[in-house]
Amino acid sequence: MKSHIADISLRKAAIVAGFGLLFMTIAATFAYFYVLSNLIVPGDAATTANNIMANELLFRTAIDSFIIVVILDVVVAWALYVLLKPVNKSLSLLAAWFRLVYATIFGISLHNFFSVLLLLSGADYLTVFETGQLHAQVMLFLNAFSYGWLIGLVFFGLHLSVLGYLVFKSGYIPRILGVLLIIAGFGYLIDSFAKFLFPNYEATIGLFTFIGELLFMLWLLLKGAKIPEMKS
Repeated sequence: MKSHIADISLRKAAIVAGFGLLFMTIAATFAYFYVLSNLIVPGDAATTANNIMANELLFRTAIDSFIIVVILDVVVAWALYVLLKPVNKSLSLLAAWFRLVYATIFGISLHNFFSVLLLLSGADYLTVFETGQLHAQVMLFLNAFSYGWLIGLVFFGLHLSVLGYLVFKSGYIPRILGVLLIIAGFGYLIDSFAKFLFPNYEATIGLFTFIGELLFMLWLLLKGAKIPEMKS
């Protein structure tokens, strides 16, 4: 008897992965580029704290959006495992595990946002801190989230590198996408380790190399349903 996971066709796995990546991109773009980028003012703890207090619901919406991203990461990890298992089951599993580790680290890092909300809640026990001290701790937790995310991106970069190799070797997905995914993976690795070594480094390589992820998502959405079926 075939296992349940074997009953999932490559076409369905591609579609699930494609839509998962699409919704993930929308949620992450909203949370990071629309909410956090507008609320957080680097180097200005007071303004950042006031922005968050004045837009608490928006900040909480960003947290919810990130939680959705974590959930979708798990779904995408599973779908990509099914999609590329016929190429190499062991490496496909490794790629899935790398993405799951990334999602776990990212999810744990989100607790820093709840610490920020607690610090700005106005609770009586916080009166022992001066306003400036509270604001400084807010920035501390926001920066802690950023570094937690960077650690997670190391595993995400490894995931993309293995994924790119599998795509390149698949024969049913364009090889150029595999090359671009490998480049994207190395982009995240370079940015993360450079930031660890040089705190003032502005991570920029990933802003250009992510094109491989975008093209892979579009291919899954537009061509995934036409993947030839085969034994997994």
